Amino acid sequence: MTASTPFQPAADPAFAAQKSAQAAAAAPGASPVIELRDLHKAYGPLEVIKGVSLSAPRGHVVTLIGSSGSGKSTLLRCCNLLESSQAGTILFEGEPVRWTGPARERRPADRDQLRRIRTNLAMVFQQFNLWAHLTILQNVMEAPVTVLRQNPAQVEARARMLLAKVGIGDKADAWPAQLSGGQQQRAAIARALCMEPRALLFDEPTSALDPELQQEVVRVIKDLANEHRTMILVTHDMRLAADVSDHVVFLHKGRIEEEGPPEQIFRTPRTDRLRQFISATMPS
Repeated sequence: MTASTPFQPAADPAFAAQKSAQAAAAAPGASPVIELRDLHKAYGPLEVIKGVSLSAPRGHVVTLIGSSGSGKSTLLRCCNLLESSQAGTILFEGEPVRWTGPARERRPADRDQLRRIRTNLAMVFQQFNLWAHLTILQNVMEAPVTVLRQNPAQVEARARMLLAKVGIGDKADAWPAQLSGGQQQRAAIARALCMEPRALLFDEPTSALDPELQQEVVRVIKDLANEHRTMILVTHDMRLAADVSDHVVFLHKGRIEEEGPPEQIFRTPRTDRLRQFISATMPS
């Protein structure tokens, strides 16, 4: 692929039609599940997020793309308050996060609000983060039972259903070390889903996997997009971004360089930097 030829996403009319129907079905006027307004994040003198604003409407997939070091993962971690930002507003379903402390050291002020937001924005990490001393079923059940204090029998039924949904129902009693990387990541997705969150946050869910195992996880993510799940996805997989996204945000040096629907971002990029990025990251 030459530098002047933008990536052309593979045509999938059925998937595209389904996504269009989902977008039309989103409740008009409803508050986004998560919204950032003029967010800033720094580590000491190094500012890594420089005034970013974005929102994830209910039922939409928002994908963050950009070079390593552009701020994608940091921004995602700010969304569910794993990282504290220094300035700007974060809203969960229209409710602003309350802060305490000086601006450069602010932190969430309301523990109940913090817990509620984190349990409703389930994170799927690059490195799976399964507990090695628990079976796959126990991994999926742990947070709903211990954090949300839900009925164990009901949680187990839901957990087994979700493991079957992601294609590893027969691995419920296995240990994480007995599973492939793709199976472990699918278990991590089932664990996130078992919390019944308002949105799923994916931080490079396929980058630790070899190409064959990546496709196992990609299929699950596409299925979730088909189900009208609200998701914010950080990925280096441009084909995945093109296939599942309603809105794509291209970050460059901590700022939004360009954003829009995937057709615009991948077919008619407006900025030289985005054109260069697509040419460098897409296969010929």
